[in-house]
Amino acid sequence: MPTSLIAFALLLCVTIPTVAEDQWLQWRGPARDGLVSGQPWPAQLSAGALQRQWSVELGPGYSGPLISGDRVFVTETRDQKDEVVRALDRQTGAEIWSASWPGSMTVPFFAASNGSWIRSTPTLDGNDLFVAGMRDVLVCLNAETGRERWRVDFVEKLEAPLPSFGCVCSPLVDGDAIYLQAAAGFVKLDRATGNVIWRTLEDGGGMHGSAFSSPVIAVLRGHRQAVVQTRSKLAGIDLDSGDVLWSTDVEAFRGMNILTPTVIGNRVFTSTYGGGSYLFDVTGSAGEGFKVTQVWRNKVQGYMSSPVVIDGHVYLHLRNQRFACIDLQTGKERWISQPFGKYWSMIGQNDQILALDEQGELLLIEASPEELKVLDRHRVTDQPAWAHLALAGQNIVIRDQSSVQVLRMTRSSDPK
Repeated sequence: MPTSLIAFALLLCVTIPTVAEDQWLQWRGPARDGLVSGQPWPAQLSAGALQRQWSVELGPGYSGPLISGDRVFVTETRDQKDEVVRALDRQTGAEIWSASWPGSMTVPFFAASNGSWIRSTPTLDGNDLFVAGMRDVLVCLNAETGRERWRVDFVEKLEAPLPSFGCVCSPLVDGDAIYLQAAAGFVKLDRATGNVIWRTLEDGGGMHGSAFSSPVIAVLRGHRQAVVQTRSKLAGIDLDSGDVLWSTDVEAFRGMNILTPTVIGNRVFTSTYGGGSYLFDVTGSAGEGFKVTQVWRNKVQGYMSSPVVIDGHVYLHLRNQRFACIDLQTGKERWISQPFGKYWSMIGQNDQILALDEQGELLLIEASPEELKVLDRHRVTDQPAWAHLALAGQNIVIRDQSSVQVLRMTRSSDPK
C-alpha cells in the first residue's frame, strides 16, 4: 500500500474514534470537529419535532454540557464565588451529585459585558471527568460519585500568571495523558495523578498568556501530534516530548485566536478576529523536519465560532455575524449570508448542520455550496446561549445563561 494511503488510513483511525452515538463526551463531540454520524435528522424542527423533556435552573456559565449514559454533566459559577459541577439525571433532570471549588475572578474589557463565568467545556473519559476552572486549575472528578481525585493549580505549581480572561481551553484526553492550554503555555499531564509531564509554547503569560483555543490530535505527514493555536501561533507539538514540530504566526487582533483548528488531511484551517481565514499545508517528515506554508488567505474573519467542514467546504460563522461557505480548494467564498447573532455553535451530519444561535434560536441548515438553505428554525430559549450545544441519540442539550434543558428530537421514522 502506498505511504500516502497508509497515512490517510491512520488519520481516520486517530481523528474519528469509535464513540457510541448516545454520548457527547468533550468539546465539539467525538472528534472535536463538530461532526457526528447516526440516523438522519428530521426534515424540520417545528411542528412537534422537538419536545422539551425537562429544564433545570443554573448559575451562569459558558461550558458546553456533556452527555453519557443516564447522565448530563454541566458547570456553573455560583454567587460570583464558586465553580460548580453537577451531574443530572438524563431522563428527569434530578441532581445526582455536585462538586465545587473557589473560582471567582473578573475578566477585563469587552469580555466583562458577557460575564466572568466558567468557560472551559469539561471532558469525560471512562470514569474520569476533567474540568478546567477559570483560575487556571484543572480538577479530576470521579464521574460516578463526584469525588475529587486530584487538582492542579497551575498558578501555584508552575508559578504561572493568572490568565487575564481565565482558563478557556477545553481539556484533551489521549490515553494516559491530558493536554491543555494553561500555565501560560501548553501542558501535558499524567491523567492518573495530575503530575505535569512537560510544558511548551511558553509565552511569558500576562495578557498574552490567556490562550483561547482548544487543541486537537491528528496525523500530519504520518506523524501523530497535537495541533495547537496559541494567541499568536499555530503549531504542531510532539505528543511524547513536547517539541515544536512546526509553527507559523497567525495574525489576530489582541491575540484573539479563538477557533479550534480544523485538520483536513495534511492541511489545517483556521480563522481569526483581525486577521482572516487561512489554509496551511504541512510538509516534510519527523526525520527530516516539517515545514508549514500558507496555501491561501481569505479576508473573511471568524471570531468565536469553530466551523464545520463538509464535502470540501468550510461553513463558518463570522465576526460580522454573517454565515459563510468557503471552498477549501480555492479559498474563495461561495456565499455570505445576512447577519444573525454574535455566536453559533454547530454540529454537522451528512449534508445538514444544526446551529445554535447565541440569541436562542436553533437552525436546521442544508450544507450547500450553492446558497444558504435554512430548512427550519425554532426558538429554544429566550436567554443568551453561548455554550456549545450537545447531541446524543435523540437528545439535544441546550445550556443557556440561566438553565440547561434536554430536548427530544423526533424523526418522521420514529415510532409514535
